[in-house]
Formats: sequence, C-alpha cells, structure tokens
Amino acid sequence: MYQLTELQQNIKELCEQIAEEKIKPVRAHYDETGEFPHEIMKVFAETGLFGLFIEEKYGGMGGGVMDLVIAVETLSKVCSGIALGLAATALGTYPIILFGSEEQKQKYLPRVASGTLAAFALTEPEAGSDAGGIKTTATRDGDYFILNGTKQWITNGGEADIYTVIALTNKAKGARGATAFIVEKGTPGFSFGKKENKMGIRASATRELIFQDCRVHASQILGREGMGFMVAMRTLDQSRPGVAAQALGIAAGALDEAVAYSRKRRQFGKPINAFQGVSFMLADMATQTEAARALVYQVARAIDAGHKDISKISAMAKLFASDTAMKVTTDAVQIFGGYGYMKEYPVEKMMRDAKITQIYEGTNQIQRDVIAICLAKEAGAKGE
Repeated sequence: MYQLTELQQNIKELCEQIAEEKIKPVRAHYDETGEFPHEIMKVFAETGLFGLFIEEKYGGMGGGVMDLVIAVETLSKVCSGIALGLAATALGTYPIILFGSEEQKQKYLPRVASGTLAAFALTEPEAGSDAGGIKTTATRDGDYFILNGTKQWITNGGEADIYTVIALTNKAKGARGATAFIVEKGTPGFSFGKKENKMGIRASATRELIFQDCRVHASQILGREGMGFMVAMRTLDQSRPGVAAQALGIAAGALDEAVAYSRKRRQFGKPINAFQGVSFMLADMATQTEAARALVYQVARAIDAGHKDISKISAMAKLFASDTAMKVTTDAVQIFGGYGYMKEYPVEKMMRDAKITQIYEGTNQIQRDVIAICLAKEAGAKGE
C-alpha cells in the first residue's frame, strides 16, 4: 500500500524479527525493573540500525527519516521504551547532521553509526514548553566556553556518550543568545543527576544533566554562536516524525493485541468481537491507526524529499499519532476488560507508554500552537 522500497521492506522485516525474538521475551522485565537494555542496543548496533539515518560516507546506510520511521514504528509495536534508545539517538544526532561541520561529522557520525548512543539536551526544570526560557549558560574563556546549569528529563541521559546541549552564550539576547554545543560524556564538570522513575517507557533512561564549570572547546559549537535556538527548532521539525512513529507503533501493537484477544475471549457463548459494541471499537481503532500511519509516512517522505516548510505537517503528525496512541491503547484496555488492567497483559504497559508521546518533544498543546501559527502565516502570505 505504501510502496516501500526493497531496503525499507528489509528494514521492516529485520525489525519484526528483532522485536519478536529479542525484545518481546524481555520487555516485561525491563518495564518492571527500569533497567537500560544494553544487550538490545548491541543488537541494534550489530544489525546496522543506528546507521539508518546516517550517510554512507560516515559509515551509515544512507537512509533517511522514512527508514528510521519504519524501524521505530516496527520496534515500538512490541516495546516503545526499548525502541526509544534508537529514536533518541537519532534526535541527539540530527543537530550534527543538520548543522555540523565536516570535521564534526567525520568525528561523531561514524561513532553513532557503529552504535554509540546520543542525546539531545534542551529541557530544563523551568524551560519545557517555553524552550526560549533556558537558563544554562556558556561563558567564553579564550578558546573555551564554561557551561553551568542543569538539563532535565533527558532521554538516553547517562547512557549516551554524545550530547547536543543548548546553552545561553548571551543572556541579554534571550533565545537569540543560545548556542548549541556537542559535549561528550566524561568531560570534566559534566555529571548526571537522578534517574527518573517513570510511569511508562521504563526501559528508557531519563536523567538530569549537570554542568558545573564544564569546559567545552569552541570547536564543539554547532553552526555558529547564537544559532542554538534555530538548531533546536530545526532538529525538532526533523525528529518529530520519530516520536510520531513511536506513537504509531504503540497504537498498532495495541490494535493487534486487541483484535487477537477479542477473537479468543468468549462471553455469552460467542467471541466478544461478534458483539457490535466491540467490533465497532476495533473498526475505529484500525481506522485511526491507519490514518496516523498515512500522515507519519507523508511527512517522513516530505523531509527526505527536501521540502523546507515542514513545521506544520511535522507537528500534525506528532499530534495526531500520539493522540491516536492514547485513544487506541485506552480502548484496547477496555476490550481486555479486567485483564487489560493487569500487568501480565501487554496493553496495560502500552497505555502507560502512550501517554509520554503526547508530552515530550513538545506537548500536544505546543503542536497545536505551531500548527495555528503556520496557518496564520500562510493566510497572511496569501493576503487573506
């Protein structure tokens, strides 16, 4: 239906095999313990998944956003928390792909392609939706910048070796005074705070990043000084289809579980999918999931085709897919009835995992704001 290339079909089949053989047997364990799935990350690395979105000349497979979307969706059908190790690495790497110098790309992209985790650090205790309100500073000291501040809720935090960090180099300019830096784990003055105990995506590590007089060389700036906010916004436009794909995978996985259960579960002498109340729920769940898939694939292909004005459609994909994931998983739990509320059945976990997709990488309220601003600009350009 979606005319996947031979490579994309192979990616899908590979991820289905990994999900079924490697992830499904251990997903409940990682959800229960909150441990980071290092062994699964090794499988991702060995099979080349970390190189999907990196050019061949840097050791990758030369694919684009669509290839990553297919992988994240397929893995997330079984466990979105484990799949997030890959998706968050892409988020942390996109700033280097989009704004890195050739020297920076040669230094870092081959490492990511071979399995080194990356992370993106924008959010702070007082700067979530208000991304322009960051307080982490980077003060020039000769050829270096001294970073001070705290980043919060950073996916892959503590596990990643490469971090894109947004800090203020000129507080007087506000958001226009922000700069993006590549900071490596182990840099003196860079440490990690507590690991968060989360409701969902518990196989994913979420930690504070703490900078205390952390010296970073000026050569680690992405783009140039003062471009940090642009780096962040362009990165989020590029990465939101990845979150949308995660949400899509959760919805698709919950739908599969609900359909299978409804055929086996019998009440009043027949399977519950024979009752219109249940069958109509399944029909709606399937329609919403397919609509989300069409939108997510469309924006991924638009980005790969080089379309520039993607903020609106990227926000739409993230908004619609994550709202769909929340609705479909909630309905899946309802179809399972009392069993759906128990941890031994996967839809309970899927419902918990779905919630974060409405929150991170810009809450869905922020997505609606982005869409509305774009609509206003488009109307203004037409003179309406």
